[in-house]
Amino acid sequence: MFKDIIEAKQYIKKNDVRYVDLKLVDLKGRFRHITIPAENLSEDTMKDGIGFDASNYGYASVEKSDMVFYPDLSSARLDPFAEEKTLTMFGDVYVIRENENVPFAQYPRNIVHSAVDFMKKEGIADEMIIGPEYEFSVFDAMSYRIAPDRVSYELRSRESEWSSDDEYSSGYHTLPKGGYHADRPSDIHFDLRNQICSYMKDYGIAVKYHHHEVGGSGQMEIEVRLSDMIRLADDTMNAKYLIRNVAAQNGMTATLMPKPIAGEAGNGMHVHMLLRKDGKNLFYEKGNYANLSETAMYFIGGLLSHVRSLCAFANPTTNSYRRLVPGFEAPVTIGYASANRSAVIRIPSYAKSEDTVRFELRNPDATCNPYLTFAAILMAGLDGVINRIDPKEHNWGPFDFNLYKLSEEEKAKLEHLPVSLEEALQALEEDHDYLLRGDVFPKELIDNWVKAVRKDMQEVEKIPHPAEFRLYYDL
Repeated sequence: MFKDIIEAKQYIKKNDVRYVDLKLVDLKGRFRHITIPAENLSEDTMKDGIGFDASNYGYASVEKSDMVFYPDLSSARLDPFAEEKTLTMFGDVYVIRENENVPFAQYPRNIVHSAVDFMKKEGIADEMIIGPEYEFSVFDAMSYRIAPDRVSYELRSRESEWSSDDEYSSGYHTLPKGGYHADRPSDIHFDLRNQICSYMKDYGIAVKYHHHEVGGSGQMEIEVRLSDMIRLADDTMNAKYLIRNVAAQNGMTATLMPKPIAGEAGNGMHVHMLLRKDGKNLFYEKGNYANLSETAMYFIGGLLSHVRSLCAFANPTTNSYRRLVPGFEAPVTIGYASANRSAVIRIPSYAKSEDTVRFELRNPDATCNPYLTFAAILMAGLDGVINRIDPKEHNWGPFDFNLYKLSEEEKAKLEHLPVSLEEALQALEEDHDYLLRGDVFPKELIDNWVKAVRKDMQEVEKIPHPAEFRLYYDL
């Protein structure tokens, strides 16, 4: 939004901006923020930054936790949810040094920059272009309780068929797994999606379209146009912020959890991608399979070679693996195909021109830290290009048929995604050298990530599940 501090201060004065909200990202990918009076944003702020304790963000030990945040003026936007007029902006985190502060290698926003810099230094491409699809669920209310005498959660949705016998039922409900492109009056969230997309436009996020998704209890999708990976890492954080806050503003609640409802379609975050060099799409070569170039196939080979360890970043919750199960549109098989949603990598058949040819990675979900996930995806793909990994040589496709309908004998020949978070973490522990290349991912960051995610997993594992009472109470 701003080129320099002079332009920022002029805007603040002209538009009577009262506060500046500085957005930071913790290890898991949650926003944290520090707010300063607008008049405190100055040349000194840009030169000296704002100090904070990084140990509370999951990155550093207490004795090495003092760091400095420098605002990124170009990322500034007006926050539509603040009562007082407030500018919000991202920034970069530096480690304090006696002579000169240096970028903190573990900060997620720094890592995505490092991955792109590595790609450029290798001479492979100038740009990584991506386009995420944001799937999420909207409910009227949710509640949960975890106590020694009770473990429960409750979701309320006027749209859902389970509310059809409610005394206030309208009689219009979306059937389970029957929500794809559902229309009003059963699609009660149409105006909500319009409002979210309008805010996205104000934030500079170009929306391609929005619609009701397959899930019959308020499952939504907003797809955005392809853009630079670094920008879309920021915009993914912004999109999640807007989705949740617009829902709250309307007396509802939105979640990007992969599987909030048993038996329903889950929420993924499919990531479309291509590489450009000198403005040219490196993934296009007319006449090849799906018009994909040799570089594209090697990139696919790298992704599939490392996809099990990628899951530790792209699918980082226990809930992620309730989505990655057979029988739904979520992928479980390691392979690629054209227009086949049962493969991990799908090549859209409608993207045929030189500018649009691409593929999508279908396993990620939006509980991920987008900076770490997008950077890891790029590093895996680049590893395939550098080492010329041909997916056909590994029996990874093309699978131009429904993988779910294979015989058990044929399925046994295929490779599959992890079936649990622990399996994904073990894969990352065994396979992470491709992330360390060019010092893009610090080994300490990977260790901290595995430790933090495993801690969450172990907490969930200690809690009795309601289904266990049904299965085992009388044994």
